[in-house]
Amino acid sequence: PLSCPVLNSSVVLPTGPTVSVLVTGEVGQNVTVPCSYSVRRTSDITSMCWGRDSCPKSQCSRPIIWTDGWRVTEQHGSRYLLQGNLWEGDVSLTIVNAEEADSGTYCCRVEHRGWFNDQKSNFEVVIMKAKISTASPHTYPPEQTSAPGSTSESSFTFTETWPASASEAPRNVS
Repeated sequence: PLSCPVLNSSVVLPTGPTVSVLVTGEVGQNVTVPCSYSVRRTSDITSMCWGRDSCPKSQCSRPIIWTDGWRVTEQHGSRYLLQGNLWEGDVSLTIVNAEEADSGTYCCRVEHRGWFNDQKSNFEVVIMKAKISTASPHTYPPEQTSAPGSTSESSFTFTETWPASASEAPRNVS
């Protein structure tokens, strides 16, 4: 079990004959869902699809991408990309600028000749909000935030672009 989520981590979950893998990522990041098949010669190159549900008995449910093995032939949504070398069997799905709504089940189905020979992989994708750091990106050391004669404390921590308001800005006293 994972103690904390790691971007693009993969853990095999036992679910029977169809492989299921957990992939986690953060909102705003590109998340890659890994999928590949063996290509030893050009005759091994084959079509495949990605869908937004568990792999059905044939094809893909709610398809988002289809490829003939050489190029993408159908694509639903510009945020779903296949960036690997298709002709080498790398059909990993990249979700660009991931959103929480991208969480869910994905199917990678590689179509092989013959009945019931397709390679089916289910993925549970979990997209989480980025962890909020306790340190503010706009924390200034005392020498930058206090002016001589300032009536405020000697250091400030702001969560907005400084000065946050006129009452918090250091004032020059005549």
